[in-house]
Amino acid sequence: MKVDYLIVGSGIAGLMLCEQLRTRGKSYAVVSNTSQQASIVASGLYNPVVLKRFNMAWNADLHVPLALSACKKLEALLGIKIDDQRPIYRIFNSIEEQNNWFLASDKPKLKQFLVPKIIENNNPNIRAPFGCGEVKFTGRVDTKLLLNSYRNYLKSKDLFIEETFDYSVIDVSNKVKYKEIIANNLIFAEGFGLKQNPFFNALPLEGTKGELLVIHAPDLKSNVILKSSVFVIPIGNDNYLVGSTYAWNDYSNSPTEAARIQILEKLQKVISCSFKVVHQRAGIRPTVVDRRPLLGQHKTHKNLFVLNGLGSRGVLIAPSVAKDLIAYIEDGVPLPYEIDINRFKS
Repeated sequence: MKVDYLIVGSGIAGLMLCEQLRTRGKSYAVVSNTSQQASIVASGLYNPVVLKRFNMAWNADLHVPLALSACKKLEALLGIKIDDQRPIYRIFNSIEEQNNWFLASDKPKLKQFLVPKIIENNNPNIRAPFGCGEVKFTGRVDTKLLLNSYRNYLKSKDLFIEETFDYSVIDVSNKVKYKEIIANNLIFAEGFGLKQNPFFNALPLEGTKGELLVIHAPDLKSNVILKSSVFVIPIGNDNYLVGSTYAWNDYSNSPTEAARIQILEKLQKVISCSFKVVHQRAGIRPTVVDRRPLLGQHKTHKNLFVLNGLGSRGVLIAPSVAKDLIAYIEDGVPLPYEIDINRFKS
């Protein structure tokens, strides 16, 4: 098989790279063993505002339109519904937070996202005596449905090789040769698996384990996403995603009792009705010390590239940074310094 690009990894980053290549008419194939679970177990939440401090997330005003557009195109391509657009209600804990909300909603870049009023809580099963603030252009992408559907799409076109990538058999002396595949370029989008990559493992990628609960709460009757110390996200049939945790010393995909207890303790401060835990998810987020993605070209092997470190906002930023990387490779458009791996030259 001869292709323009070989992509290693089939999470959100790999998928969005495929979409950039497909729209440009470039040929590609994907190698993945689907061992990295961050995208599959993620909440899929997209939110342009850091709600702890009422700041706009990094370049959210640019990322939101691209993310929403990408969802529409993927729904049309795959014949599925993945984008559940609904507002986030940030629960206030004090009068001071209410005042800070009004100050934030008056900032030029935040005006489009924050509704400048206090929403009174009329749901007796939600603990919000100080009311809530509404965030617009938010929602949830069903990442599990999306990734499984896209992998099936690739398989139907014989573009998906389901195996563990073997670094020992790769030849990068001219074009990239990997077993029976010859590619002009290779992009690694492996998530936390990048730590095992001999070409890019010196990059400062860290892993933060995140865990979520799925609860069944028929009395909650909430059709918005609640945010306090945890998110409570409606996913249908009186079920809700609740989370998430951050752990820096556990690199397994196994759920833990400690995380379950932590989430439940926080949840009970948000809702007052009864509920049942029906499932628990865990995965390792690929994160970077400066909270910016890792994009760029290998310093020696000029046909090797990386896209990684999307962290907890992968759904929001993946379409934008995938576009940046392909424009860099195909058109010579310089990468923004804040996401270029050359910022870590030292």
